[in-house]
Amino acid sequence: MNLSLLTAISPIDGRYFKSTKSLRYIFSEFGFLRYRLQVEILWLKKIISMHKMLKLKKLEYKDISFIDDILKNFTIKDAIYIKNIEKKTNHDVKALEYFLKDKFSQSTRLSLISEFIHFSCTSEDINNIAYALMIKDSINQVLLPLWSEIINFLKKYSIQYKNSSLLSMTHGQPATPSTMGKEILNFYYRIQRQFFKLKKIEILAKFNGTTGNYNAHVAAYPYINWHMISKEFITSLNLIWNPCTTQIEPHDYIAEIFGCISLFNTILIDFNRDIWGYISLNYFKQIPIDHEVGSSVMPHKINPIDFENSEGNLGLSNALMHHMINKLPISRWQRDLSDSTVLRNIGVTLSYSVIAYYSMLNGMKKLQINNAQLLTNLNQNWSVLSEAIQTVMRRYNIQNSYEQLKKLTRGKEINQIDLHKFISNLNIPEIEKKRLKKMTPVNYIGSAIQIIEEITA
Repeated sequence: MNLSLLTAISPIDGRYFKSTKSLRYIFSEFGFLRYRLQVEILWLKKIISMHKMLKLKKLEYKDISFIDDILKNFTIKDAIYIKNIEKKTNHDVKALEYFLKDKFSQSTRLSLISEFIHFSCTSEDINNIAYALMIKDSINQVLLPLWSEIINFLKKYSIQYKNSSLLSMTHGQPATPSTMGKEILNFYYRIQRQFFKLKKIEILAKFNGTTGNYNAHVAAYPYINWHMISKEFITSLNLIWNPCTTQIEPHDYIAEIFGCISLFNTILIDFNRDIWGYISLNYFKQIPIDHEVGSSVMPHKINPIDFENSEGNLGLSNALMHHMINKLPISRWQRDLSDSTVLRNIGVTLSYSVIAYYSMLNGMKKLQINNAQLLTNLNQNWSVLSEAIQTVMRRYNIQNSYEQLKKLTRGKEINQIDLHKFISNLNIPEIEKKRLKKMTPVNYIGSAIQIIEEITA
């Protein structure tokens, strides 16, 4: 059976193929090989730039151009060639080294420096930088743009629905009103914090040999400050240099990144569930798409499948990230290989998140607020004004204010007439009575609109 969208085991490469294509160039096996090839070539060029120090023959411009073209023209055919070498070596990075040496054999001058390919490196020197670059690119090219789109949607709806009064529900029971815009704003503010946090997390890399001490480097060239060379190399890649490691970069920064992403995802799960609930309450209508079917047997159905899909995929992504957060910072002594297979699933982990983000955005585009239902629910719950009335009574030092409103409203259906009658009998200034009587479940929204305007300004 040939691999296709229908035969792929993972829905990432099958059902959700279109949603994850932005990550494929980064995290596929081809992508991983290309990033590692990039690191090998950049390290070799660093070595070449030190030709006087290392007493190497200076290469000509066309030689450097030849080296650059190996990466620039890297193809699937090249990747397959490397994988065929790996079948013999049973070692992926060594296969990449042999691929480069084979390329260099085509040039007499480059053949003279072919032993400086992968010079003094352990495989993890190449891999950790490759992963750092992959993670960096996935954040900048995929995650942050999608997060920004989500944030902009939430901001847009916060402003659009700032005047749409909403009966709040605390413990699932009618509570002090808000507005739909303010409730969406709560998520906007939370998610935006994670956006800025993710941008600030440092992405680290190391380049210090088999146990982090430059042993091989010093053995070959004891008079060179390899610690400084390592720093120059790492920082030239716009990564943060980790000066103190074992054989591996300890992956703490990956745990920090996944901690941030998983919290973003958790907030989004919370949002998906709230919107799902508002759709169920008929606070939002879903715009019907003529050719879509909601149920195989119930023709009337328009299910909130986008928010359900988003919630499910966010849960999968978080489960994998939580494992990586707990696993990756741990390594036996100077190195064990249990992190390797986990790291290979970073793309899988982020793919579930990306699928979820697209689903949530797609669901948001179909929403249409139902102000009539919002007003109906508010007008059926005049008892929510008991909070305002008893608080004003407290201001004027009326004893047992809370208890009086409790007796009037708790477990009872009351209306505007009942409340106005109670207010009329209060021993408070007439101006306060008039002010209280002007309050309705619709306009008792506190500073909700002001908060929206200040936060979104």
